[in-house]
Amino acid sequence: MNLDEIRVDIDALDNQLIDLLEKRMHLVSQVATFKKMTGGRVLDNTRELIILEKVASRVQDPIFTETIVNTFKDILKNSRYYQETALKD
Repeated sequence: MNLDEIRVDIDALDNQLIDLLEKRMHLVSQVATFKKMTGGRVLDNTRELIILEKVASRVQDPIFTETIVNTFKDILKNSRYYQETALKD
């Protein structure tokens, strides 16, 4: 495989990731609505730790574990930010 072919594959995966992240954010929006109705807090440390542990355990190649867990930390951080913004409205 040459660099251009690799990049085509990366672009295709990026498109799939975008679709999945958008679906995830629709669910995060529903979580924010539920929390707004029930007075729930945005940050749930226990839930986030469970998610990160699950992510770490599912990574098949250990050399990528830290990077993938950090990526999920960013996803969770941005999901919290979205919820905080939604709860202000």
